[in-house]
Amino acid sequence: MSTEVRIVRLPHAADLPLPAYQSALAAGLDLLAAVPADAPVEIAPGGRALIPTGVAIALPLGHEAQVRPRSGLATRHGVTVLNSPGTIDADYRGEIQIILVNLGAEIFVIRRGMRIAQLVIAPILHVKLVESVSLDATERSVGGFGSTGTATNIVKKRD
Repeated sequence: MSTEVRIVRLPHAADLPLPAYQSALAAGLDLLAAVPADAPVEIAPGGRALIPTGVAIALPLGHEAQVRPRSGLATRHGVTVLNSPGTIDADYRGEIQIILVNLGAEIFVIRRGMRIAQLVIAPILHVKLVESVSLDATERSVGGFGSTGTATNIVKKRD
C-alpha cells in the first residue's frame, strides 16, 4: 500500500537525492543533510544543531510525518534527534529541518548528503475530548513510570 506525498526539492539541495527507503521493508525514508559542501557543521559533545534537509512536503489530510533518529548514528557516535520523534503536521509547508544533538564524547561532523534522520509517514486520529469527573477503574490504576510488570501490578491467575 502506498500514499502519494508531494515533495519539493529546494534550491540548496538541487544535487542531492530525494529521501528514500533503504530497504524493501524499511519504515522510514532517510533524510539527507543539505549543508553546504564547503561548510560542514560540527556538533561539539553536548551540543546541538539545526540541520536543513533541502526538502518540503505536502502531507495528505489525516497524516503526519515523524522525524526519528538513525540507529547507526546513535550507536556509533551518540548522535540523535533531540525532539524525537519530531512531528510534521499536514498543514506545514516549510523546509524539513532536523535538530541533532551530540551525546557522544567527540565532535561530530555533518557533511553534505549525509543520512541524518528518518521520516516516517503515519495516519493520525483526531479525537473528541469528553470531560468527566472520574475515569473507569483498571488493574494498573494510577501506577506511572516503571510500574508495569512489577510485583504490585502483576495480575495473578486464579485456578
